[in-house]
Amino acid sequence: MTAPGRRSSTFTRLLRHGFTDPSAAERLLDSPDLTPLRNDPVLLEALGATADPDLALNGLVRLTEAQPGPADRRELLDTLIAAKPLRDRLLGVLGASAALADHLARHPGDWQTLVTYEPRDLHPGVEEFERALAEAVDPVTLRVAYRRCLLSIAARDVCGTTDLAQTAAELADLATATLRAALALAMADAPQDAAQCRLAVIAMGKCGGHELNYVSDVDVIFVAETADGADEGKALQAATRLASHMMRICSETTVEGSIWPVDANLRPEGRNGPLVRTLSSHLAYYQRWAKTWEFQALLKARPVAGDLELGAEYVAALRPLVWKAAERDNFVADVQKMRRRVVENIPASEVDRQLKLGPGGLRDVEFAVQLLQLVHGRDDAALRSGTTLDALHALAAGGYVGRADAAQLDAAYRFLRSMEHRIQLHRLRRTHLVPEDDADLRRIGRSLGLRADPVAELTREWKRHTSVVRRLHEKLFYRPLLDAVAQLAPGEARLSAGAARERLVALGYADPASALRHLEALASGVTRAAAIQRTLLPVLLGWFADSADPDSGLLNFRKVSDALGKTPWYLRLLRDEGAAAENLARVLSAGRLAPDLLMRAPEAVALLGDGDGGLEPRTRAHLEQEVLAAVRRADNAVQGVTAARGVRRRELFRTAAADIVDSYGTETKPAEADQGALVDRVGAAVSDLTAATLAGTLRAVVREGWGDTLPTRFAIIGMGRFGGHELGYGSDADVLFVHEPREGVDDQEAAAAANRVVGEMRRLLQIPSADPPLLIDADLRPEGKSGPLVRTLNSYAAYYRRWSLGWESQALLRAEPVAGDAELAGRFVELIDPLRYPARGLDEEAVREIRRLKARMESERLPRGADPKLHTKLGPGGLSDVEWTVQLLQLRHGAEEPGLRTTRTREALAAALAAGLIGEEDAGILDEAWVLATRVRNAVMLVRGRAGDTFPSDPRELAAVGRYLGYEPGHVGDMLDDYRRTARRARGVVEELFYGG
Repeated sequence: MTAPGRRSSTFTRLLRHGFTDPSAAERLLDSPDLTPLRNDPVLLEALGATADPDLALNGLVRLTEAQPGPADRRELLDTLIAAKPLRDRLLGVLGASAALADHLARHPGDWQTLVTYEPRDLHPGVEEFERALAEAVDPVTLRVAYRRCLLSIAARDVCGTTDLAQTAAELADLATATLRAALALAMADAPQDAAQCRLAVIAMGKCGGHELNYVSDVDVIFVAETADGADEGKALQAATRLASHMMRICSETTVEGSIWPVDANLRPEGRNGPLVRTLSSHLAYYQRWAKTWEFQALLKARPVAGDLELGAEYVAALRPLVWKAAERDNFVADVQKMRRRVVENIPASEVDRQLKLGPGGLRDVEFAVQLLQLVHGRDDAALRSGTTLDALHALAAGGYVGRADAAQLDAAYRFLRSMEHRIQLHRLRRTHLVPEDDADLRRIGRSLGLRADPVAELTREWKRHTSVVRRLHEKLFYRPLLDAVAQLAPGEARLSAGAARERLVALGYADPASALRHLEALASGVTRAAAIQRTLLPVLLGWFADSADPDSGLLNFRKVSDALGKTPWYLRLLRDEGAAAENLARVLSAGRLAPDLLMRAPEAVALLGDGDGGLEPRTRAHLEQEVLAAVRRADNAVQGVTAARGVRRRELFRTAAADIVDSYGTETKPAEADQGALVDRVGAAVSDLTAATLAGTLRAVVREGWGDTLPTRFAIIGMGRFGGHELGYGSDADVLFVHEPREGVDDQEAAAAANRVVGEMRRLLQIPSADPPLLIDADLRPEGKSGPLVRTLNSYAAYYRRWSLGWESQALLRAEPVAGDAELAGRFVELIDPLRYPARGLDEEAVREIRRLKARMESERLPRGADPKLHTKLGPGGLSDVEWTVQLLQLRHGAEEPGLRTTRTREALAAALAAGLIGEEDAGILDEAWVLATRVRNAVMLVRGRAGDTFPSDPRELAAVGRYLGYEPGHVGDMLDDYRRTARRARGVVEELFYGG
């Protein structure tokens, strides 16, 4: 008897053998049936070798108790101790699967299936499983026979007799035999239906790929033809009844549970399409309507049941279409978009535990392999396996994937699939989530041979393998391209030139030969720079491929690398700062403007990193301070303005780069959802930059001509989009110039000085140089182009008092001081406020005049040949419509509503809503249209490098505008339709508020 407080020797031995609840285990060993084996070292050793000794012992006790009589119990226990193969198999299963322990408790004689250990039992195929299921006469007996077969598969698996690939193949073969048995039962129940049709069952997914899980939906497609002399319609109805019955036999829950769901949703039109089609109907669908993912799914199609001859005809008819899928527009983008959509649909709480669908999971390996198969399988039949690991091996053997990368992916895939198998085996439930409970993790870890610290080791290995997959799954597509051109490993299989071109075309490159030359120039050689490029390029190529113009992205990257390749910081920045490389890839492949700005001063690439404020816009005060300091250091006005224009070029690049990155999003930060915020940031940044540039230019000109003090006080008033803080990348600077002679200065001298300042500013800002010019437009001044370029404040007052027209009051709504003498500018604002916010609003004649002017603009100013519905400025529902509507509200109500006294369109619209002058829905429609039209104009400038008010006609440029606006490849038609719809709704509001109100 054990003394109180002391543990028994059995307790200690149980702890040593891995039991987590030795007290409970002692009680189980004390049960009458196991008393003879209580101290048997063989039994304890065998239990300790299982994944969960407690679970195994509990299952053994239940199995022993379930034996029909004492003789049966004795036979079980004697065989268990005497036969090591049985002991390892039976206890291994009981320690890994509570569900199979339940099955053995219900069917206590089934342990006998684990006794035999003949060579033919080691790797059974479809025929062996068919024989094992042959005695099933109904769904219940089919389930029992199925579980008995599953028991033997699991026993070989947990004992290591079969590896992962063999286990998955056996599970697929068992599924094949089960589908055949279920179809035979369905046909036996309805012989008339069976006589009317030929029905073939095509396995898809993991069953078709011969790599099934323990618990998984079995994906199928049904194809049928008429039997001799039968009516096609009736034959299809009969085939549909048979197919439905077969699915129910497998899926429905009985007293013995279910087998697995049979899922036919991969068929043409999914669950909305007919369950069964003829071969010609299948072929017609795939030739006309199928999406890229449907051809990807057909990679694994395999006839498994029913009329196998018909199934073979189905595969033979559709297989050629599969290998043409890579020729489809946006093929790679479609596949990658499907993968992203899968990840996005995972609940946030499950992402980190998803073995199958999460980042770095099984699906990443499968998608990468399938993508490469579809690209290169057209010309290389060796790649056409439906089994992931076989296809990966073939890709490596053919040089389509680096051998080291393939080996790492193979190891990761095997480990993750083995984890998935062990998780599912426990309860025989369909799940791909890694459990959170330590007891579950301990069981899984031990089952995979991790015995020292199972939970910690399992977690570490799992994270390591997912990290490998995340790192490799996209590089897998691009790294062999570099190996093909760098040729650093003699004897290593590598992509042929033709295969490399084939892959680049699939990625969207229009000129694969040039792309290969760029890659060779960047990655060849043994220099440190070439080695870093070989590390960077696989990732960069993926980001270039995600743009509308991969060719330009790669060409621009080569240009920047040629310019900066010898600087010590450039490649280090891209390698070490996560954001920099992706930001650069996005910027270089999004259009012409940003790369052109960067090429003029490539060192601005440093802005794309995390340091020095990165892509955050700088304040106007900060910009003015820098520009004025540069002007002070300059020897003359030309040097000063050159410095100011250099700052402007750099900051335009910063603004454009930030806009592109925010619009596209990155791997760590999604695209900005608030389109209005994007527009406001660009408008404010470019307007502030223009104001700072004008301030610096004014200072440089004055200092060179007159020293510290100009003979006349001088101010610059921003107008139009400039005054409204809404400048785009290609906008001119609309301004008015106002001056006031200093005390004692002759009017003519003051006027001459002011005109000389304006002339010199315009000249210096347009001198051809590496920096983009800044055009100053003063056409909104009194009398337009016919009037003097510069006026005194008194002259403005006299003109506005006597001659001012309605359109000029409207134009003054956007007037805001931007540079020069602040006090003089303030008095100018005081002068114009009564004009733009008239105390009594507008009389009806003034409103009619504004409407007439607007109507004349619409008919006269639209460019010939332009599609009015797509013209962002003058078209119906465009910028002009929205702005004139808002400005009419400002002119009518600005005097009484302080919120309307703003130069900014969106602010004024919000103020009109707050004041009840416009309904919430109408305000939202106008705001959406204005934001969209502004975004389109910004996109056109970014893409083409020159301003435009309508969508580009070039397909690549149009696609690039679509990507900037958030449309996936292949959806430019949706973009144009959305623009027309948005503009049409806005025009309806304009008709009511501007023309009708």
